[in-house]
Amino acid sequence: MAAATPPLPLQFLIILASILLSTSTLTLSSFVPSPTQSPFPPPPSRDVNHANPTSLFSGFAPILSSLGFHGFSAAAPFLSNATTWSGPATIFAPFDSSLSTCSPSCSIPLLLREHTLPGLFPLPYLLTLPFATRIETLSPGKCLTITFSTHNNARSSQPQEVFVSGVKITRPDLYNDGVVAVHGLQGFISHLSPYSCDANKMSSLALPHPPPTAPFFLMRLMLNEAMLRLSGAGYGVVALALRVKYHELVPLQSMTVFALDDVSIFSGNGYAYVTGFRSHVVPDKLLMGADMAGLALGTALATLEPGKKLVVTNVKPTISINYVKIKRFDLAYNPKVVVHGLSLPFPHVHGDFGGVKKGRSGFLYRRDVEEVESMVEVEDHHHGL
Repeated sequence: MAAATPPLPLQFLIILASILLSTSTLTLSSFVPSPTQSPFPPPPSRDVNHANPTSLFSGFAPILSSLGFHGFSAAAPFLSNATTWSGPATIFAPFDSSLSTCSPSCSIPLLLREHTLPGLFPLPYLLTLPFATRIETLSPGKCLTITFSTHNNARSSQPQEVFVSGVKITRPDLYNDGVVAVHGLQGFISHLSPYSCDANKMSSLALPHPPPTAPFFLMRLMLNEAMLRLSGAGYGVVALALRVKYHELVPLQSMTVFALDDVSIFSGNGYAYVTGFRSHVVPDKLLMGADMAGLALGTALATLEPGKKLVVTNVKPTISINYVKIKRFDLAYNPKVVVHGLSLPFPHVHGDFGGVKKGRSGFLYRRDVEEVESMVEVEDHHHGL
């Protein structure tokens, strides 16, 4: 007789309640991707992992100058000395006439940092964000707030307008080469409040500040971007789990996360995934889909959960880990974090894989019965988080 499923742990119920009760960030629309629009911004080239911040930001000046943003163009060289970020970036650039509305004490280099986001945010992606989403900028502790206009006539063909901290995007998607994206702003400009990330924390994408070292800062930004992509594309529980485990994840050099979407979690697999979340994270390894395809049968991968390993159990025609097929590779990635999609949580696989044999189909088996125990039957006193 199958073991009865234990009652949902309190912490898991809290996570589900956070998703269901939040009205400003994790709305239903943020969990359901549009059928005609990809939920993710175009992923950056992997070459940005090795980019030099100085060379990256030196390219900002000619781009901004050619688009007519001469104020921000002159301030671009100062960015390389103010941040360790070396990945793709989105600049919300006010036209020079708008910069003149800022008080004489305004610092243009600081304004540029406050209006630059790590990652690519084209207009179609901005429109998928929940109202009043806050996204941390290259200026630590400063967040831009994304809001939208509302039209009284629901049948109006007028496109929805996007505002960035109250300033209208009048020229969206002026430039996007896969590494740098630029939107044009028109309106009154001022410095962001030091509390811009604090108000209504449930809708903020800012994370607690780590020690002021370059590796910590970079991973912090990468987690921020990964959480943003996941929470807006049907993986809200995983995004929340990354937030809960922030202090354990930010010291890592990189990570590979195997994720279960919210539909699967709410349909009955939630307890198994949340209690076993640590065993779905491979620390210090950035295993893209191409890397996964190159793993040999029987390869063991250490996870964040001590003593728990993932094993490649099938390689052809599909790749399986712990006998679970990978449903979607590279569903979200950046230079530090890659997320692959699953349809089921990983079961615990016991026994020494030195005794496994390769079948004709490329599947691992044993002459004796392999011990595979469902996560649902595992007692986990710390509930995985």
